Amino acid sequence: MKKMLLISNSTNYGEEYLSYTRPEIKKFLNSTVKEILFVPFAGVTVTYDDYTAKVEKVFNELGYQVKSIHNCENMIEAVNNAECIVVGGGNTFHLVHMLHKTGAMKAIKDKVSSGTLFIGWSAGSNVACPSLKTTNDMPIIEPASFDCMNLVPFQINPHYMDYVQPNHGGETREQRLAEFMAANPEMKVVGLRESSMLLIDGKTVKLIGSNNMRYFQHQKPTIDFTSNDNLDFLLLD
Repeated sequence: MKKMLLISNSTNYGEEYLSYTRPEIKKFLNSTVKEILFVPFAGVTVTYDDYTAKVEKVFNELGYQVKSIHNCENMIEAVNNAECIVVGGGNTFHLVHMLHKTGAMKAIKDKVSSGTLFIGWSAGSNVACPSLKTTNDMPIIEPASFDCMNLVPFQINPHYMDYVQPNHGGETREQRLAEFMAANPEMKVVGLRESSMLLIDGKTVKLIGSNNMRYFQHQKPTIDFTSNDNLDFLLLD
């Protein structure tokens, strides 16, 4: 039974790193987990050591030890022995490139599918989806495949917003997602706004946060859902 916490963003303006997520992370991990395995591969302009130290500070304060996959001599063995796997945000293309290159993509998919806890934010939420195709990131590197873990049967667009900047001539986020759905008409998309996260527990899905979630399907009206709505339908193929 899959148990995942898929988070839109790590930090809100004016808050400390992962501040708003901490109560939910603590509740999700509770006292059964002692150590998390962190995946820093989305970091590009920060070293993996520095990224890990930043995440470690937060998780240590919550009462958990942190081991980073990049420091493990055998990454696959580290995944197979993990109590909880945490994938940080950054550049999704770089993250997917490294996950495929190291073989960690399949290893993590198999481990989480068997019940190991999974937390991801931003790019880390993207890789739980069938592909990286609804990321907001620039393709700075070409991964071996766009395919991701397919732990959920829908796509996430993290940091989703429908704000249109005055005098801006580029496409809106909704227009970009419409392009994706025109090319992938069978796929469902969740627009996950800032300060929001999805809690997956077996066959149930819960939206956490005060902001609405936007749901997209090809050639159908978009629908907004709140944290009071039943979202279990998202797990139906």
